[in-house]
Amino acid sequence: MTGELHPPTNGPGRPDGQGGAHSGEDRRHMIRRRALTLLIIVLLIGVPAGYLVISANQSRASGKDKEAKYSATGLTEGWPSKLQRRIYQVPVPHPAWWVASYETNNWKTSRLYVEFETSDAGLTAFLTSMGMSEKDLEKDRLPISARDRDVTGWTFDGPGTWSGLVHKQENPAPTHDVVVNHDKPGYPRVYVVARTVP
Repeated sequence: MTGELHPPTNGPGRPDGQGGAHSGEDRRHMIRRRALTLLIIVLLIGVPAGYLVISANQSRASGKDKEAKYSATGLTEGWPSKLQRRIYQVPVPHPAWWVASYETNNWKTSRLYVEFETSDAGLTAFLTSMGMSEKDLEKDRLPISARDRDVTGWTFDGPGTWSGLVHKQENPAPTHDVVVNHDKPGYPRVYVVARTVP
């Protein structure tokens, strides 16, 4: 009869019953494919997220350590601004870490307090920029005054070899009181008070 519908001879609807097995195999592949896709998504999202959490926790812990270190002082963690470094002529060298600073101003004298740790080469570069050298550092000389120590909370009675110098300049150029602690060989810690009279 023209237009009579006949059942398909192949595919999932085959009348011989073999289409069911074929359909089940496709279902297994589909489940396996979805599971694999889900695993890939979990890995792509979960692994980086885990690293971010770990990194954030480490950064937070480091920040808390630094905050605790400076909480009892007037110092603020971070490099002095480029303007401050230029006015007070305190060129913090590269590399430098544990950098902190504090500025005070009044009608008579302005001061910038800076603390940092650097390498031996960094100390050389810092002193050279002031026209000084390691030879100018006098052992056990601590020229930073008790007043300035009170402002910053600095105490120079810890372990290590201490040395210092005074870099005098005519006003309004700043004068620098410098103390260096050589407790960690190769990584001197530097304390600077730069003061200028407007």
